[in-house]
Amino acid sequence: MNDMQASPHVEGNRHKSANFDRVVLLLQGGGALGAYQAGVYQALAEAGLHPDWVAGISIGAVNAAIIAGNPAEKRVERLRAFWEAVSATPFGVPDAPPDLLKSDILHRFTTQAWALGSLFGGAPGFFTPRVPLLPLLGGGLSGLSYYDVAPLRQTLSGLIDFDLVNAGTTRLSVGAVNVATGNFEYFDTETQHVGLEHVMASGALPPGFPAAEIDGEFYWDGGIVSNTPLQWVLDASPRKDTLAFQVDLWSARGELPTNLMEIELRQKEIRFSSRTRAATDQFKKAQIMRRAAAKLLAQLPEDLRASPEAKTLAREADETVCNIVHLIYRSKSYEGTSLDFEFSRWTMEEHWQTGYEDAMRSLAYPEVLQRPEGLDGVFVFDLSAQHRP
Repeated sequence: MNDMQASPHVEGNRHKSANFDRVVLLLQGGGALGAYQAGVYQALAEAGLHPDWVAGISIGAVNAAIIAGNPAEKRVERLRAFWEAVSATPFGVPDAPPDLLKSDILHRFTTQAWALGSLFGGAPGFFTPRVPLLPLLGGGLSGLSYYDVAPLRQTLSGLIDFDLVNAGTTRLSVGAVNVATGNFEYFDTETQHVGLEHVMASGALPPGFPAAEIDGEFYWDGGIVSNTPLQWVLDASPRKDTLAFQVDLWSARGELPTNLMEIELRQKEIRFSSRTRAATDQFKKAQIMRRAAAKLLAQLPEDLRASPEAKTLAREADETVCNIVHLIYRSKSYEGTSLDFEFSRWTMEEHWQTGYEDAMRSLAYPEVLQRPEGLDGVFVFDLSAQHRP
C-alpha cells in the first residue's frame, strides 16, 4: 500500500504543506483521460495545496500549462472550460442517458460509439480530421498527420496567460522528443521562456498529430520516450523538501487479459505507465545513500572531510525529504482500448469525478502531509484506490 500504516482523518480545507519547501504536481500523458488530472487538481486546490511546480507530458502538459498560466482562483474554472470544450460531441449527437450506462455491456457499446465519433469527427476545440483523411506525402513535417490541431492552438491561446507562465510564480516543465535526434528534452521556465509551441510539442503524438517546429527543430510527444516527468523533477538541483503528487493515467499493475481487446489495453497501460513505480523506488534508494552520506560526513574529523573522497561524497549528500503521493487512474471494464481518445461529455465528467474522489481519499490521511522521519526520508503513498469500488 505505502511505506507506513496510514489512518484516515478528514480536515476539510485546512490541509497545509508547511512541512515541505515545495509542492509539485506531476502529470502523465493519456489523451481523454486527462480529465482525471483536472479532478485531482480541484481537490488539491480546495485543500489549499497550490503547486509551486507543475510538470507534464502530452495532455499532462496541457493541464499543467493551464494551471501555471492562471491565478490560483481561476485554475479550476479554466480547466473546466477546456474539458467542456473538447468533450462536446463533434456531430451534435447528445450523450447517452445515465440509465443506459448502468449496464456494462451497453456502456461498452456507447463508449466505443463515442470513440468512433472522435476518430472520424475529431474533438471540438482540440483536433479535426484533415481533408483528405490520409495526408498526402510531402508538404513538410508539420503537415504530416491525420488531424489538424489548429483548434487546440486557438483554445489554449484563450485559456493560458503565457506572461504569467513565465513570471516565475509557478514553475512549468513540459517534455517533448526531438524528431531528428531522438533526444528527450524538457522546456522549463526555470531556464527558458516557455510558450504555446512548447506545450503543443509535448502533445504532438504521431501520426495523429503533426510535429511542432521550435527554432528550426521538430518535436513530437514526450510520451514516445517517457510518459511521466517524475525523473526530471526528482533529479532537479538544488534538492528541496518536496511534497509530490504523481498523477498517472495508466496503471502499470493490472489483471491478466482474457481476450484480444484486453491484451491491447494491457500493453498500452504498461507502455505508457513509463515504470513510474520503478523510478520512485530508484529515487528512494538513492536518497537513502545521500542521507547516509550526509550523516556520515557530519561525524568525520576535519582532516577527513577535506579529503578528495569526502568532497566527492559531499557533492551528492543531502538530508532533504520527500513524500510521493501516487494517484493512478484505473480503467473500467467497459472502457476498452479507446479510452484515451473517447472524448464524450459523460466520460469526461466520470474521469473528473474519479480524480477528485481519489485525491480526497488520499488527503484524508494526515500522514500524506507530514514530514518523513527515519533513514530514507522518503514516504511513498498509493492510498486512492483502497476504497474505490
